[in-house]
Amino acid sequence: MTTKTLIVDYSWSGTTAKLAMALQHVTGGDRVDLTVAAETFPNDMYATSDVANQQLTTRQLPALTNALPDVSAYDVLLVGGPVWSAKVSTPVRSFLQQLTNFQGTVAPFYTDAGTPGGYEDDFARLVTTATVVPGIGLTAGELRDAEQQLTSWWQNLIK
Repeated sequence: MTTKTLIVDYSWSGTTAKLAMALQHVTGGDRVDLTVAAETFPNDMYATSDVANQQLTTRQLPALTNALPDVSAYDVLLVGGPVWSAKVSTPVRSFLQQLTNFQGTVAPFYTDAGTPGGYEDDFARLVTTATVVPGIGLTAGELRDAEQQLTSWWQNLIK
């Protein structure tokens, strides 16, 4: 059986995009980058964290600026983003809010500085209608040699 897979990612610095491209190579899935208005986040990591925390406090998540495919055409969604303060980044949260009717499997993938904290628990709380399975997280330094790890994770996921 062929698994129709969509890889959806937001990448603030480019690191998560590299992981998403590697996952696309491993899975053969379609891929879409989540985008927000250019002025949404500053270039400074700490200032970006402050903006994201303010968005969470006010519940004003950033609007996604790109068209998204019909997710109902897919069996598996691999949803990726950076870890921000041990939480799902606000652009990824914006996407997850749109998954109100998706009934397939959703798996997180994420990049962090070595401290993902409760990222996967936070992710699972945000997905209410689909089946959430364990994800995979890597640091920027681990991306160079990640293909075998990604392949193993993917093969276990689609069993």
